[in-house]
Amino acid sequence: MILPDPKDAIHRMWMFRTLREIYDDAFLASILVFKGGTCAAMRGLLDRFSVDLDFDFIGPEIDMQKVRKKLEDIFEVLGLTIKDQSKKVPQYFLKYPSAKQDHNTLKVDITTIITHTNTYESIVLRDIDRIVRCHTIESMFANKLVALLDRYEKHHSIAARDIYDIHHFFMQGYRYSENIITERRETDIQTFLREIISFIQKNVTASIIDQDLNTLLEPKQFKRIRKTLKQEVILFLENEYARLVED
Repeated sequence: MILPDPKDAIHRMWMFRTLREIYDDAFLASILVFKGGTCAAMRGLLDRFSVDLDFDFIGPEIDMQKVRKKLEDIFEVLGLTIKDQSKKVPQYFLKYPSAKQDHNTLKVDITTIITHTNTYESIVLRDIDRIVRCHTIESMFANKLVALLDRYEKHHSIAARDIYDIHHFFMQGYRYSENIITERRETDIQTFLREIISFIQKNVTASIIDQDLNTLLEPKQFKRIRKTLKQEVILFLENEYARLVED
């Protein structure tokens, strides 16, 4: 995982400690699927720093309280303090010991709404020396495409890291699962692509890109991509739409 700043090594260490404890628990390992930017970065699929731990919960609802209890026991053992948490879903904002008291928050977020078309695979994550069930690349890419609109509709926020990740996945030639998009958005792919292109054109600004990405990329990498990121993503999406129309 790339570290834009040496101080990020401390945050990464705490993420790795937490992940090891989670996947050393047989119950949690069977019911939590690792996903998101940190998962992609640890798998070598994404070339930016990522700060959160994201999971899918794939067990029965009756097990939710057991998940909470086990996670909170792990946090206590590690010396992590729960700064805030959601009462509806397992979402935690954790404080870890650090001299930089304003930059020591680790977010652990568990999605409880199951997307039935997600696909998973077991991967060796060498950073923590564990075999972990993760989203496949096709699932990661599809969910990242959906996340850009979903985040805005639910929280009225835009994350430039979503734009960057979409760009990177296209650049690497990865494919996305159309089934996930149609399930989550309840529309066909062509309609979705028109919608996301229009959204980016109207809502993504240079200031949004600068504010979100400058701490997640190395300075040279950030300088190289910031001016062209928006238009290149739109071009990729327009090409994808044209491909589908021709088919």
